[in-house]
Amino acid sequence: MTHSDDQHSDSQAIALLKEVGAETTKHSGGTLLVHLLRVEVMLAAWGARPALRTAALCHAFYGTDGLALVLLELSERDRLAAAIGREAEELVYFYASCDRKASYPTLAAPAGAAVTFRDRFTGEEFAPSLQQRRDFAELTAANELDLAKVVNASFRERNGAALLTLFTRWTPLLSEPGF
Repeated sequence: MTHSDDQHSDSQAIALLKEVGAETTKHSGGTLLVHLLRVEVMLAAWGARPALRTAALCHAFYGTDGLALVLLELSERDRLAAAIGREAEELVYFYASCDRKASYPTLAAPAGAAVTFRDRFTGEEFAPSLQQRRDFAELTAANELDLAKVVNASFRERNGAALLTLFTRWTPLLSEPGF
């Protein structure tokens, strides 16, 4: 995968990101667009499926529980879907909609155990599929690891232990078939 805008496999996504200002929006380690590209490249290196890689490139469109910046309003979901495909857009929405405090504790629950995901936009609670939980965990890990790599040491000191605990808890979710 290349970083050249003209040759990028997700050129429609790149064009939309530029249109909404991601290449000029400051973010850890440079601009938001550079961060999004790094997260996408990391997932590609891990062998993530195409829809998840595209979602990684676009994961900030609706903001997140940890980033208030919104590039597109939720009323424009169809616009993003037209650029990246419905499956990738649904992953972007799922990632953006996560109420982390309510959802993180049960995302790695074993088969048969209660899993609760709270949508921070609607307040709805539901049990996401195993694939949704895996995609969410993989995207979260790539995003946070990118931030830990490019942000100063105080970020790692503040967040390192909590991220290690979270990723350790999520390890079975990502490694066990049919978890």
